[in-house]
Amino acid sequence: MNDSTLLNKLEFGVVLCCSSDVQGRYIEGQLVMAPHDEDDNTHVVEEVMVVAEAEKRHVLTIVIVIAMQTEALPLVTKFQLSQDLDSIFPKEVPWVRYHGIYRDLRINIICPGKDRVLRVDSVGTVSASLVTYASIQALQPDLIINAGTACGFRRRGACIGDVFLASDVAFHHRRNPIPVCDRNGICAKQTFPTPNLLKELKLKVGKLSTGDSLDMSPHDEAAIIANDATVKDMEGAAIAYVADLLSVPAIFVKAVTDIVDDDKPTAEEFLKNLVAVTAALDQAVGQVVDFISGKCISEL
Repeated sequence: MNDSTLLNKLEFGVVLCCSSDVQGRYIEGQLVMAPHDEDDNTHVVEEVMVVAEAEKRHVLTIVIVIAMQTEALPLVTKFQLSQDLDSIFPKEVPWVRYHGIYRDLRINIICPGKDRVLRVDSVGTVSASLVTYASIQALQPDLIINAGTACGFRRRGACIGDVFLASDVAFHHRRNPIPVCDRNGICAKQTFPTPNLLKELKLKVGKLSTGDSLDMSPHDEAAIIANDATVKDMEGAAIAYVADLLSVPAIFVKAVTDIVDDDKPTAEEFLKNLVAVTAALDQAVGQVVDFISGKCISEL
C-alpha cells in the first residue's frame, strides 16, 4: 500500500472524525504528524486494513431510518416487509421496525413511532439519534439510509418534488458563541461518498441543515445560510452524528415538500404536498436500494 492509498483510506475510513490523541492520526479531520512511534504506526495500519476489508464486503444489511410512518409505509409495501412483533427494542419505546429480504439485502425500516399521548410522529433530533443508536447496536448494519421529506431553498435551486442526496450535513439550531464550541454545535460533516450511485441515478446534490423546528427563526436562517444548505430537515445531522460515532456509512435522501424562501406558509405547503412528494421520495429510495444490491461499499 503506497502513501497515497494509505491517506485515502484514512480519509474515508473509521478514523476520519476521531478525537483520539494518538500521534500521526486524524484528529477532527486534520492529519496531525508527530515523531514516529512503531506501535502507533502499527495501530494506524491495522485500522486502515480493517477499513479496506470492510469496503470489499458486499452490503448485506441496510437500516433505513424514516421519521414519519406516512413516508415509510409505501416502502414497506414495495420491499414486502413485515412489522417486527417481537421487538428488538425496549418494550417501553414506541419505535417500529419493518424487516425482510429484498433481492440479496436484509432491509430494516425503522420509525421512531407515535408519541403515546399525542399520537403524532416522533420527529426531531432526539428520537432520530436514539433510534439510530439502538438500531446500529441491535442490527449491525453495513449501511444506513436516512430518507425523508425536507424544506428547500429556491435561491439554492430547490423545487417542490426534487429529490436530493446530501453531500454534507450540519446543525443550525445548536448555537454556542464560545470559540471551538460553536463548531462543535454546528457539527458539520461530509456524508459518505457515493459517486457511482450519483452518476447512475442523477439525483440532485446539496448540503443538508438540521434543526428541531419545522419553521425557521431569523437565527436559524442565518445559520442555514452559513451552512450553505440547499435543504433543511429535522433529523439528518443527528443520524449522521450517531453513524459517524459508530463508524457506519450513512447516506441521506431528501425530497422537497415546501419552499422556505417564498411567501407561502411552511406548514400549509408541507401538508399540501406531503403525499405527492412522498411518492417521489419512495421511488428514489427504491432506486437507491436497487443500485446498492450486489455491491460493495467501495462500489457505491
